[in-house]
Formats: sequence, C-alpha cells, structure tokens
Amino acid sequence: MEQFETAVEFLEQGTLEQASGKNVKVYEKSVAEKDGTKLVMVRDGNQKWIIASGKGELLNELEGGKIGEGSKVCPLSHENRLVLNRHFDYTVPQAFGNKQATMGLGDRLGIASPGHIEALRNRKVKPILAQQSIRELTLTNRSMNDMLDAASFAVFQEGYKGGFGADGDHIKEEKDIQYALSLGVSMLTLDCSDQIKKNIENAPAEKIEADYEQLPEDAKSYFNSEYLDKEFDVNGLSIKFDKITLMKNVLTYAEALDYTERVYKEYITQAGRPIDFELSIDETETITSPNAHFFVANELKAKKVIVNSLAPRFCGEFQKGIDYIGDIEQFERELEEHALIAEFFGYKLSIHSGSDKFSVFPIIAKYTKGVLHVKTAGTNWLEAVRVIADVRPDLYRRMHTYALEHLDEALQYYHITPDMSNIVPLEGRPDAQLPEYMNNNAARQVLHVTYGILLTAKDEEGNFLFKDEFFDTLNENEEVYREALVKHIGRHVDLLNL
Repeated sequence: MEQFETAVEFLEQGTLEQASGKNVKVYEKSVAEKDGTKLVMVRDGNQKWIIASGKGELLNELEGGKIGEGSKVCPLSHENRLVLNRHFDYTVPQAFGNKQATMGLGDRLGIASPGHIEALRNRKVKPILAQQSIRELTLTNRSMNDMLDAASFAVFQEGYKGGFGADGDHIKEEKDIQYALSLGVSMLTLDCSDQIKKNIENAPAEKIEADYEQLPEDAKSYFNSEYLDKEFDVNGLSIKFDKITLMKNVLTYAEALDYTERVYKEYITQAGRPIDFELSIDETETITSPNAHFFVANELKAKKVIVNSLAPRFCGEFQKGIDYIGDIEQFERELEEHALIAEFFGYKLSIHSGSDKFSVFPIIAKYTKGVLHVKTAGTNWLEAVRVIADVRPDLYRRMHTYALEHLDEALQYYHITPDMSNIVPLEGRPDAQLPEYMNNNAARQVLHVTYGILLTAKDEEGNFLFKDEFFDTLNENEEVYREALVKHIGRHVDLLNL
C-alpha cells in the first residue's frame, strides 16, 4: 500500500502540486468530503481505487484495506458504489422530465463516461451516462449493475454535480423492467416491437378490412367514433383518418398500446420515484407516419399514460455508426410534423441510433427547439478503436481481420448494409493510415456491430484474444481517448445546437 501514501498526504494536506507520485495518478476533481471523511479517486497502473481518510460513518461503510491509522484504499466495487450513492446525491441517477434535452451515451466499455461528461459539461443537454440494452449487455458479458457502477464512479471521478441519468434501454420483458427499476434506473425505454404488428402497411385493402372486422365490436365502435373521417388540428398540422388509414393504425399499434398502458400503470407509476418513461416504436420496419404518430400519442393520452419521450421509426435509415441514409427533404418534412405532434402532446421527440447522423442534426435542432432525447450507442466504441489503430496498429490489424471473418455472426443482431468493396485490404496499408478506417462507412459498421464478438473472443486456452490488450492500451492512453470523445461527441452537440 506504500504507493498510495502520497494520495493520503494530498487528502490530509490538500497540496495539489504533490497530488501524484510513485506511478499513482490522482483525479483531483474527485476530492469529496462528508462528515469527517475525505475521499479521492486514484489510478495505480490500470486499476482505479478510492482513497478514504478521516473518521466517521462513511469511512466505516467503505470496504477496503487499511493504510495506517484512519485511511483505506477501496476498490471500485458495486458495494462501494452503493456507499457513494448513500452519501453523495450527485452520484445517483436522476430523471429529467419532459423539457430538458438529454443525450443517451451508451458506454459499452465502462470507461467512456469521463469523456462524455467533459463533452457535455456546461452544455444545454444532460447526459444519460448509463444506457445499454439487454442485447448489448449480453454481447459484452456485462450486467446492468456493471453499467450503473461505471456511471456513478465516473461522475465521482469527475466531480460532476450537474446531474446524470441511467436508462434501462430497449427493454421488452416485464421481468427485465422490474429488475431495472429495482436497481435504480432513472429512465426506462419500453421497446414494443414485439407487440407492433408487421406486414399491415402493405397488405391488400381486403385483408386489412377482414382483420379489422375480427376485432371486438366495442373496440371497433370506439375507434370508429373517435377517429373515422375526423380531422385533428395539431398546432396547425391537419391529421385525418379515412377508413383504411384508421384500420392500419389500429391493427398495427393496438396491442402495443395496451402493453404500454400495462407497463406504465403496473411499474412506472408504482416506482415510488420519478422515472423518465420513453416509448420506442422504432425497432420495426414499419415507418411511423405522422398520422400513426398522432394515433399512438392520442391513444396514450386517452389511456392516461404519460410518456416523457417517444421514438418514432423515421423515414430513411438510421443505421449504426454512420450518417443518415435517405431523402433529406422528405426527412425534414416529416420531422417537422413529428416535432409538432410531440410538442402538442407535451413530450420530447426521441432520436434512436442517433450517433453520427451529422447531415440531419441541424434539421433536428431546428424543429425540436432543444426539447429532445438523442440516443447514441457504440460511437464511443468506434472512437476507442480509432485510438487503438493509432497507438497499437498491430492490435488493430488483428481486430479488423477477426471482425471481417466473424461479421455474419454479428448480423444476427444488427441491420447494416455496408458496401464491403469500399474497405481497402489491410495488406500493404501503412500503420499511419489505419485510423482512416474509422472514416470509412463500411469499416465503421463492421467494427461497430462486432464489438461483442471482439471483446469476448478467446483462444483455445480460454485467454482473451483482444480484450485485455484493448483495455490496457486505452488505460495507458486515457487522455488520448478522453480527448477523442470530447471532440466527437462535441460535434454532435454543436450540430444539435445544444
């Protein structure tokens, strides 16, 4: 424990010029005090710790080894995260409501949040630092507690007191909803894709009418009286429902709306604390027309379900890790209408797979007027890969090759359409040019969707092929990675006018 003595002296004396020594880095922004106990986060090699010195309840609760009298070195364990949560409110996720712009940052690695905090500090948008779907957690062998622990410790490290959120992202099953809420998430994104009926939009009119006739008489009577041949004025936008349009919307979304009502009334309203409740209807091939968006929102209101944000399936394609694909003029026309509907019903418009959509960010900024939620996921992983390509070209070459060899496995989980012919073969490519692969759409997508495969791949002896070297390299280049995130996420925030 001798290597931590300087950190203890720093805590006791507050001498910044002596903060780091004997290969121990001290995170000066982390210094905190509560009832006679002072804390600071440090890094020894690739391992981070919290040094506690003083006396009192906080010191006693923290688990760790003693360093002399009245001091401890404490691991960044789940148990110690809960201790921080009890004593320092700013390390606890919070809900932000309907009017505050928020950005989900999807830290798949558990080490990106310090850079995310710096990128969003003093901006008009609040960070949702913990945001991973069950799919992402499974693919990386992480737990929801791992996700929450990493976010809280990052906030503590950065001394960030501006507030952050934690999202149980794209959750479908009730058991997962219960579990996420029990752990303390402040936001829950309900994915209703399993309840949204497919193949309705392009079905023949006769089929649609026949299916609609199978509905209970009271349901048909209700929908016909509320919508059929009615016109709605939505902040100047006219929404109309003819017979086929109404039938399509009812058949497509009725089950999803019933499920949303159940989840809201049985779990969200019973949580005993504010929860930002988001409804996702984007994980489907059915594009959410403004007409369908209004129908969903109006039915939520009728069911007395309050959502803080709603994510439609926009026209065009929001594929992972690359810019928007589609007709930008059509997107602008429909985005304006989606924004009017969200404003009319009083919730935030949510943009999913929102990372790197630079061409449409100014449009989104124009019509949402700073009231929105944007989900980014995986772009921080790609910036990490860029760092690897720059400082460890040998490691990047092996990862790149493995990703190409195992792409088909990843396509079971993700929809991408990369033009593989645009990926220049590695052979003969100088090391200095390797970071350029992260500017190539096809290479970005291949590396983006194979993250789980790369981080969990092992050899015949059970040793990780890439993971240990990957994290060791990023820890050794902590500031380089941080600066890359500040620049990349900062570009998102600038274009969104946040």
